[in-house]
Amino acid sequence: MLQLENLSVRFGGLTAVNNVTFAVGTQDVVGLVGPNGAGKTTLFNAISGLVRPTGGSIRFDGADVMHAPLYKRARMGIGRTFQIPQPMHQLSVRENLLVAQRFGTGKVDQNKIDEILAFTSLDGKGCRNAATELALTELKALEVAKALATNPKLLLLDEVLAGLETTGKRRFMNMLKNLHATFGVGIVIIEHDIETISNLCHRVAVLNFGQLIADGTPDEVFSDPAVIKSYTGAEHA
Repeated sequence: MLQLENLSVRFGGLTAVNNVTFAVGTQDVVGLVGPNGAGKTTLFNAISGLVRPTGGSIRFDGADVMHAPLYKRARMGIGRTFQIPQPMHQLSVRENLLVAQRFGTGKVDQNKIDEILAFTSLDGKGCRNAATELALTELKALEVAKALATNPKLLLLDEVLAGLETTGKRRFMNMLKNLHATFGVGIVIIEHDIETISNLCHRVAVLNFGQLIADGTPDEVFSDPAVIKSYTGAEHA
């Protein structure tokens, strides 16, 4: 589905993503981890079209999307969330989803919106002002709901659990576990909590200084000396 070949992103003299080759299939649930500043969000931004790569290629469903605008990538099936929730101000929760749905699909399907609201436990909040009347857990759920409203084939989740307290994180984890099976999407999730990644993902990829240094099962990756060193500076855990 998604294929990156030698993808690089540079900002002046800084190389944020360095020759990354990486593939994600429709059945994959992949954790993307690495120290702060490793290039994880920049990689998401390159895939979704928010930044322009300086080298390499991005293919989605066999098509070259390297220079495709954001809306075309969304309509091809690339959906994403942001670490800091970004509700559309002065719109209700339902209206946020309707705008996202029209952007991603070009049409409105109220039944699909109802399904997504129920799945994300926002079905009682549809008329609430999205920017002012939701708790943090609900705002995080709205980020996922907006992404689902674009009808994605691939969902890029950027630290959707960050900042949640224990109960909210547990409830959110349960939702994420069901997301792949319910909507049939491939998932790549950025998350710092290793236990969370190990529970959610059957595959883990690690970035460090913009380079992909490991890609395998959670057990393989988190016992890799190069990964341990990238986090701790030590050769062994």
